[in-house]
Amino acid sequence: MPEVWIGFNAYDQQRYWWRNGLVMLALTGVITAMSLIDEPGKWWWVGGVVIFSVFAFFSAINSIYGRVLLTATGLEFRTFVSRRVVPWSEVTGIERRRRVSRSEIWWDLRIVRARGRSLAIPGTITNRMRDAELDRKQVAIQEYWSRVVGG
Repeated sequence: MPEVWIGFNAYDQQRYWWRNGLVMLALTGVITAMSLIDEPGKWWWVGGVVIFSVFAFFSAINSIYGRVLLTATGLEFRTFVSRRVVPWSEVTGIERRRRVSRSEIWWDLRIVRARGRSLAIPGTITNRMRDAELDRKQVAIQEYWSRVVGG
């Protein structure tokens, strides 16, 4: 069976880069405004926001460039900071999860494992109500899984 990559296409990568850039611009404005306030002990707050910003930036990069390789032996998760292999024998299902924040609803795909917690599949998060690309990715993973397990 040929190996299949699951991840963001170029358009979605660019879209999330713009979103990440706007968030970083807003956080830079907050850091600048906080540093201009004449208040004792402000540097603890500024440092905390800087650390949060760095964490948010690398988390976004991890999300944008993370991919999964579907192989005959299992799923190879490849992100900016980690590599992980989950054998097909551990997979009990592929589910679509909905997360609600204050202003948006997000969907992503997750691998449900027999033991341990479920794992989010990189390159599958979206905030579009009916996303054909997410549907295509879910069908591709489920078909690959059923061919490997059933075959």
